[in-house]
Order: sequence, then structure tokens, then C-alpha cells
Amino acid sequence: MEAFEILKIAANAINAKKGREIAAVKIDKLTVLGEYFLLCTANSSTQVRALCDEVEEKLKEAGVMPHHIEGRSTGWIVLDYGSVIVHIFGRNEREFYSLDKMWSDGEIVDMNEILEISEGD
Repeated sequence: MEAFEILKIAANAINAKKGREIAAVKIDKLTVLGEYFLLCTANSSTQVRALCDEVEEKLKEAGVMPHHIEGRSTGWIVLDYGSVIVHIFGRNEREFYSLDKMWSDGEIVDMNEILEISEGD
């Protein structure tokens, strides 16, 4: 599956579970780590885990399995799908690690082109 499709599925899974501050950065010209970073903020440690589970479930339904998952018992979970690396942060962790600023040389992805609008929004 193409990286952009993985990004879209993961971002919409996060959005459906009310993840906040969803952002994506195209990093392929900066590093060999992947093509995209997807970042979001959760309101609680419970929501961090719920967002992780939702991303895993939706991508599994699409036939995509993570290469590695790190931080399941912390306030920052990283799901590595090879071309797309999903970062799910608690509020304090998002502010402290500030990956948005660290990778600001990357191309910011317009989330309006990715996120589907649900009837309840």
C-alpha cells in the first residue's frame, strides 16, 4: 500500500477517536526513516492507548501491519509502518519533545486533504 494511503487511514482513525492537533510532515527528503511522520495529541493516557489501538485496527483491516510499536505503557506511543511513522502523544510529551519544531524543515501536509468530515462534526 502506498505511504499516502497509510497516512490517510491512520489520520482518519485518530480523528474518529477525537485525537487532537493532528499533523503530518513529509520527511522523505530529510531522512531515510520514512516518508511521513503523523503526529497527534491525546487528552489522557487512556486516550493515547485508544488512539494506538484504533490506528492498529484500521490499518490491519487494510492489510497493513506495523513493523514495530514502542512505548505502549508511556505517554508517547510510536507505531512504525515503515513509510509512515505515527506518533501519539500525551499533551506534556508533545510539548516537551516538540517533534513539530524538530522536523519543521519537512513539507507540512494539508490535513484538509486527508481528514474525512463525519456527520457529527
